[in-house]
Amino acid sequence: MTEQEERQVVTIFVISDSAGETASKLAQATMAQYPSIEFELFRRTFMTNETVLYQALNDAKKKNAIILHTMIEKHLVKITEEYCEMNQLYHLDILTPTVSEVQKRTGIAPTEEPGAMHHLDENYFRRIKAMEFAVKYDDGKNPRGFLEADVVLLGVSRTSKTPLSLFLANKNLKVANLPLVPQAHIPKEIWEVDSKKIVGLTNDPEVLNGIRKKRMIAYGLNPDTAYSDIDKIKEELEFANALYQKLDCVVINVATLSIEETASLIMDALNLEDHSYYGSDGDSGISEV
Repeated sequence: MTEQEERQVVTIFVISDSAGETASKLAQATMAQYPSIEFELFRRTFMTNETVLYQALNDAKKKNAIILHTMIEKHLVKITEEYCEMNQLYHLDILTPTVSEVQKRTGIAPTEEPGAMHHLDENYFRRIKAMEFAVKYDDGKNPRGFLEADVVLLGVSRTSKTPLSLFLANKNLKVANLPLVPQAHIPKEIWEVDSKKIVGLTNDPEVLNGIRKKRMIAYGLNPDTAYSDIDKIKEELEFANALYQKLDCVVINVATLSIEETASLIMDALNLEDHSYYGSDGDSGISEV
């Protein structure tokens, strides 16, 4: 038995005529199911001609690899399929079957343009601007951001303000957030924001206590400080909730919610649409049942 066999090494080759992100995610999802197995993941991307494709296939053959490929050009797909069949290599064409089915149902031919999903279109630039906005106006760095934001998040420390800001930014929403501390100055701009754009984040005292203690331990510090004191936490939450009442804003308790769940509640409560993806006419290209 070879050393590789003893270590149970499985090799996966991702071959793509673009960046290979789709196939890579499938590979990673597969690998996550086998924590005891060692994997080798090789990416051969931007395969736009036969020469580089054959080199990638030859490299995969040497390692008896599993081949996951996403190529749109038919002749490159054919080369890959024939090579794998001839050399008895396991292979999976992730893209062609679905693309072919859509063509069959609609009668419309695909563009066959590599990397079409990653066009640097208007939607892409909106998302980048939203991400930059979230970073620029994180933690109340500049109060002007509250007036320009689509969403303003308020909350005491460790109520997921920053990750929520970035998650919502990925949906093309400009988000600014402000940490709340009892008796601290509240920027006048907050009172100028439409309350329908403001979300107050809260948490259960006991949950927040546990989160803050873990954070202190992670930093190598004493977990029992004023920061994690349960009475101080209750005081902070009371201060925050009193402010939310004055602002008459939406309030969400994040104690049992994931970032995705909280973001969904925020978007529903504020009647916001997910503009992450668009069809050719500018409307959402995704329909939900």
